[in-house]
Amino acid sequence: MFIATLIVSIFLAVALSVSAFGKLSKNPQIVSTIEGVGVPTDRIPWLAYAEILGAVGLVVGLFVWPVGVAAAIGVILYFVGAVIAHLRVDDAKGTGPSAFLTLVAVAALVLRLLSI
Repeated sequence: MFIATLIVSIFLAVALSVSAFGKLSKNPQIVSTIEGVGVPTDRIPWLAYAEILGAVGLVVGLFVWPVGVAAAIGVILYFVGAVIAHLRVDDAKGTGPSAFLTLVAVAALVLRLLSI
């Protein structure tokens, strides 16, 4: 079970890191999408920092399981918030990536709990 936990956690940590890099580098497509759901431009780095913390927590959580559980819960909440933000502005196509990563974070949480 731990190998599955390792694979899912690393995949999610990489996805979070790539997403954070896009936000911090002010990728125009990412910035316009985030602004489209009502997030002010000056708050975008904070979203990136949350993703970086989630990624670090997932990796550390492979060695210290409570950290991994907390990180997975935080990532789940982050992406549920993203799904809600997209739905609030009727951006149904924007919910796909956030919904997918929510499910991956749920899988990371379940696997981490099963591999204690």
